[in-house]
Amino acid sequence: MENIRNFCIISHIDAGKSTLADRLLELTKTVPDAKMREQFLDSMDLERGRGITIKMHPVRMEYAFDSKIYLLNLIDTPGHIDFNYEVSRSLAAVEGAILLVDATKGIQAQTIHNFDLAQKQNLVIIPAINKIDSPQAMIEETKASLSELLKISESEIFLISAKKGTNVKELLEAVIKKVPYPKGSAEKPFRALIFDSKYDSYKGIVAYIGVVDGRINSTSKIYLSQAKTQGEVKELGYFKPEFRPVKELKSGEIGYLATGIKEPDKIRVGDTIVDFAEFKSGRSAEALVGYKVPKPVVFASVYPENPDDFENLKEALAKLKLNDSSFTFEQETKEALGRGFSCGFLGSLHAEIVSERLKNEFGLDLIISTPSVVFKIINQKNREILVFSPADWPEPSEIKEIHEPWAKLEIITPSRYLGRVLEILNTLEGKPVETKYFGSDKIFLVYEVPLKAIISGFYNDLKGASQGFASMNYEILAYHKEDLLKMEILIAGRKEEAFSKIIHKKAVFQEGKKMVKKLKEVLPRQLFAVSIQAVVSGKVIARETISAKRRDVIAPLYGGDYSRKRKLLEKQKKGKRELKEKGRIRIPSKVFLEMFRNG
Repeated sequence: MENIRNFCIISHIDAGKSTLADRLLELTKTVPDAKMREQFLDSMDLERGRGITIKMHPVRMEYAFDSKIYLLNLIDTPGHIDFNYEVSRSLAAVEGAILLVDATKGIQAQTIHNFDLAQKQNLVIIPAINKIDSPQAMIEETKASLSELLKISESEIFLISAKKGTNVKELLEAVIKKVPYPKGSAEKPFRALIFDSKYDSYKGIVAYIGVVDGRINSTSKIYLSQAKTQGEVKELGYFKPEFRPVKELKSGEIGYLATGIKEPDKIRVGDTIVDFAEFKSGRSAEALVGYKVPKPVVFASVYPENPDDFENLKEALAKLKLNDSSFTFEQETKEALGRGFSCGFLGSLHAEIVSERLKNEFGLDLIISTPSVVFKIINQKNREILVFSPADWPEPSEIKEIHEPWAKLEIITPSRYLGRVLEILNTLEGKPVETKYFGSDKIFLVYEVPLKAIISGFYNDLKGASQGFASMNYEILAYHKEDLLKMEILIAGRKEEAFSKIIHKKAVFQEGKKMVKKLKEVLPRQLFAVSIQAVVSGKVIARETISAKRRDVIAPLYGGDYSRKRKLLEKQKKGKRELKEKGRIRIPSKVFLEMFRNG
């Protein structure tokens, strides 16, 4: 126990967590040089393609220090706000955290948020400033700001280059010196906390566990306290970072346990695993305090493009939820779309990642509605109705009051970009709460804004306005009474419910023009002209037309027989008219994804 150190790396997105993890793997010789590659722990294709960490990644390392061999369990975490639940679960499984700050950007919004999370878990925090080798590095300013935030001496802050390995050895040894070893006991009855899981078609559901007390061996039977389910150990091991089977895991260690259970709903993140024999005899210890279940803030309807894929989609969603416990889904049926699911996410990037994983990992073509928040509607009978998607929006005559969720939005931006950032903030229909200087050249802004205004597209707008230097964080506040309307989209005269949107009355014309213009860009052309209309309360507020593909039917003709040419052109015109009357536009799944990204 005294030679075990459990820690994670936390930071804002793009601060260099995965690169630092690479250097630690090299330093501890966990991965042979021949197998080493950049972002080694980012194993998903989406992570490597996008250059961001989406999932937490545990790995066990060994390091010799002061004539002792230490077992170091590292958890690499995501930085984007949409994957904050991954960070909170990682913090609950460790005793210490490296707080990494990018020297080229200084303290950012998620830096402060992650620091607060780590403080609430009473973790030992080791601060480090990365990218000190960059020409844009603001080392002294960042050091002063971090010292002020953490209320520590500047001498306690490590200056590193994860890219070049500068001072990484000293940082790792500081983890060994400062982070306490786990407090459990190997002599107590076995209990372990599930902090993640994944599905394996051969081994059943594989639970990622932190062993708090006792020990478990590869022949044990287990019991899940919350799910009240029995299982058996099919395989036991730890992360190197690939699965490495062992005969036993004991108190203080982080590893995996293949349960043999095939039903996804029986394994829950935050559940406690105990020894089945001890449970039967009444000797097993009480369940551990699990994790606070996150509440989804963004909802979207997901339907299979091919109705025959409904069961495949259902199975894929269940397997994804195992690997992402912050994601929720419920079955729903809509007249225009058939059978599908209402899915809840922690943000628009989270929703986009889930939809891409469904396509890439399970081969599903999907229809995905525009992301929306949960609205509260008071009907004429004074009853409160929760509306999760525009498809469920009541008729205007049934509505008495409409309430929408607001959020506290925190932004940190260099002062030179303040004007541009304020411009996009002024479009949100929000109100300023606080403005103050943070460090020598940064402004800290606090606004209260409608949640729907920031869940889709706003983050990219903010990055564009500040050339990537501004950062944001938000948290849900309360519901405010608002004047909102449902906007519907008609394509070739047919309502496409997936593109319906709830918007503020003041913004209907602007949003309508934006939607139809974007659809004109992304929809494929047809053999006939296609109208795209934005409709509110039965009135068309914006329209675009996609011109028909034109085939030159008179190209094969030679000579000047005008009557023959005219006959062919009339026949083509008649065919296009019939196609327009009978044909239905097939919208490719990539169009839904493109509109989803643009909100």
